[in-house]
Amino acid sequence: MIRFECDYLEGAHPLILKRMEETNFEQTAGYGADPYCAAARAKIQALCGGTDVEVHFLVGGTQTNFTVISAALRPHQGVLAASTGHINVHETGAVEATGHKVLSLPSDDGKICADQVRKAYEAHWNDKDHEHMVQPGMVYISHPTENGTLYSKEELKALHDVCRELSLPLFLDGARLGYGLMSEESTLTLKDVAELTDVFYIGGTKVGALFGEAVVIANPLLRKDFRYFIKQHGGMLAKGRLLGLQFDTLFTEGLYFEIAKRADELAMRLKQAFVKKGYELRYDSYTNQQFPILPVGHMEKLKEKYSFAFWEAVDKEHSAVRFCTSWATKEEAVDELIRDIEAL
Repeated sequence: MIRFECDYLEGAHPLILKRMEETNFEQTAGYGADPYCAAARAKIQALCGGTDVEVHFLVGGTQTNFTVISAALRPHQGVLAASTGHINVHETGAVEATGHKVLSLPSDDGKICADQVRKAYEAHWNDKDHEHMVQPGMVYISHPTENGTLYSKEELKALHDVCRELSLPLFLDGARLGYGLMSEESTLTLKDVAELTDVFYIGGTKVGALFGEAVVIANPLLRKDFRYFIKQHGGMLAKGRLLGLQFDTLFTEGLYFEIAKRADELAMRLKQAFVKKGYELRYDSYTNQQFPILPVGHMEKLKEKYSFAFWEAVDKEHSAVRFCTSWATKEEAVDELIRDIEAL
């Protein structure tokens, strides 16, 4: 079985495993107070272009999302997010379990816009019963989105501006950030993300690391006691140097960006093959996630040899599915899939 259903199927980049083995018997301080975490922080801060940011390392995406959101919100507040957003549909109510409601906004392509945020904010405060309702206290987006789509720099700036005007922190989920930044359609840099959000994270789990996410906090108001929140939510890894070492490796000589770009390039080859075959695409993604709409018969045929994710039924005869490439996808696997697509 050749697997394309997600981008965290393999272990870690060989350079990370090599450094883990080389440093295995070193003794360092715990909980992120080690030289490797310090080096990784410095590299990330430099890539943020001089923007004043604080960097913390957590273990996984869901843990990172609910830790950041619960740290930023007061008890009566919720977080605005796309109806398709990861925190709304794929985290088993993790945010709600911390006592904060996800306030969903309609979205077909995975994105939300500044106007939606403003309208939701004004609808709350213009309601005479607003004190009996969950107050919007934060905005969550992801880049790329759950549907593989991207925010342009102009769209992100518009969100930043309205959030700043309304005093709503803007949080960007970057579980797949590398694949978004290295997309051929990207108009954003890491420096842009640091300047145009209050807090974001750089995903490692899906982009070459064994595990780990790097939280980058630009807004000084969100930094207070953040390590307390990490500890309380089970995110403070005793062997924290394992996180720092991985991110230090990923951000040495551009490795993170190199492996993300390669995954995007392989995904674009798949996209071209789907389009050439005549399949429509559920979303026009330029990232490592591709969403062709397949006839059910073709889908069942491909399932004999490949694993991929069912996304949604389009009609009785067609379904949208997701194929993911990753930092570790083999070119020969993509070649084989393309040949089998052409033969359908």
